[in-house]
Amino acid sequence: MSKYLMDWTMSLVRRRTAICWLAFIAFIESSVFPMPTDMLFMPLTLVKPKRAWQYAFIATFFSVLGGIAGWLFGYFAYELIARPILEFYDQYNQFEILRKSASVDFICLLLITSSLIHLPPAKIVTILSGVVGINICFFILLAVLTRCARFYFLAWLLSRYGSSIIRSMMSINLSKFFLIFSTLLIVIICIIYQFIL
Repeated sequence: MSKYLMDWTMSLVRRRTAICWLAFIAFIESSVFPMPTDMLFMPLTLVKPKRAWQYAFIATFFSVLGGIAGWLFGYFAYELIARPILEFYDQYNQFEILRKSASVDFICLLLITSSLIHLPPAKIVTILSGVVGINICFFILLAVLTRCARFYFLAWLLSRYGSSIIRSMMSINLSKFFLIFSTLLIVIICIIYQFIL
C-alpha cells in the first residue's frame, strides 16, 4: 500500500464518519479495491477498544456484502464489470490461472486464505466464485465464518492487549498463525460441506 493511501486511511480514524469509512472499505476490499480493511480496523479498535466488537461486526457484515457483490459480478457481469476490474489492477492473468484450476474444494481453500491472510486478494476469489458458480448459500456461509474469525479475533487481541500486540505482531509472522488457523477452519468447513449441505 502506498504511503499516501496509508496516511489517508490513518486520517479517517479521527473523523466522526470513521465507522462509515470502515464499512465502505470492508465492502470494496471484497469486491473491487485492493485495500485491506485491517488498515482502518486496527487503529480504530486501538483508539476505542470498548467498541471493538461493534467494529468487528461492521467489518464482517460489509466484507460479506462486498463478497456477495464480487460473486454477483463474476456470475452475472463478468465481461461487463469483473474483467475490467481485474485488468485495471493487472490481475487478469493471475485470475485466469486460478480459473483454469478451479474446483469447489480449491475455491473454498482460496476463500479461507484470502479472508485470513489476504492471499490471493479477496476480490479475485469472490469474482472467481461467481464465475465458476459456487453455490451462493455456501459462499455466504464460508464468507461469514472466515470474516468473523479474522475480525473478531483481531478485536479480541486489540481490546485485550492494546498496542503491545501490534509490536508482537511485527516480531512474529502473523500470516503463519492465520495459515494454521485457516487449516483448522478448512477441516471444519469440509465437514459441514460433506455432511450438512
